[in-house]
Amino acid sequence: MAGGGSARAGYDLRWMDLKRLRAGRGIKASLVLAVAVPALLGLTAVTTMAESSPSPSAAPLPGDPTKGAAAYSASGCPVCHGASLEGGVGAALNPIEKLPGVTDELDPNFLIEIITTGRKHQPGDPRSTDMPPMGGSTSLTADDIKNIASYIIEQNRTGSPPLSANELAKRTILWVFIGIGAMVFVTYLLAQYNMRWIARRAAARHK
Repeated sequence: MAGGGSARAGYDLRWMDLKRLRAGRGIKASLVLAVAVPALLGLTAVTTMAESSPSPSAAPLPGDPTKGAAAYSASGCPVCHGASLEGGVGAALNPIEKLPGVTDELDPNFLIEIITTGRKHQPGDPRSTDMPPMGGSTSLTADDIKNIASYIIEQNRTGSPPLSANELAKRTILWVFIGIGAMVFVTYLLAQYNMRWIARRAAARHK
């Protein structure tokens, strides 16, 4: 009988050790997820913003950006592209929108070409509006076009314009919901950890 009791006690100890090992693995997995989920959300946000904003070209400016700002306003460009290059009927120019098949939207030669000759919208374009030659203006000179291209490039180098109230509200709401979801998930994982800890304490007291 004594031998049977010792065997039974040894079995129970091994069973408890196994339960503790499984609980430990579960806790480690929960902690890993608790760290990984917010990190993944942050990485996704950074990656999305990086992909939506092409890197400014390092090529020398083809003209004078200060004169380009004046020519941009005087030629009627803001009607389609916004006073701060934020876009409207036409494409956003700061940060400049990506176009399918275009390697560098901020390449000076590309900008000069598209301002000069215009561009028909294509499948995959962010807007469905055609860009008329010279932006529809008959007063633009070759120097004006170079200056406008320089203005666009410089503005992309110095940063994005302030978000509109509507866009700011949309982005704020989106990230608030993402943050709430992440916090709920982390709270759930921590609650599971606490429940396991309470169960282990209760089992220890009943030994």
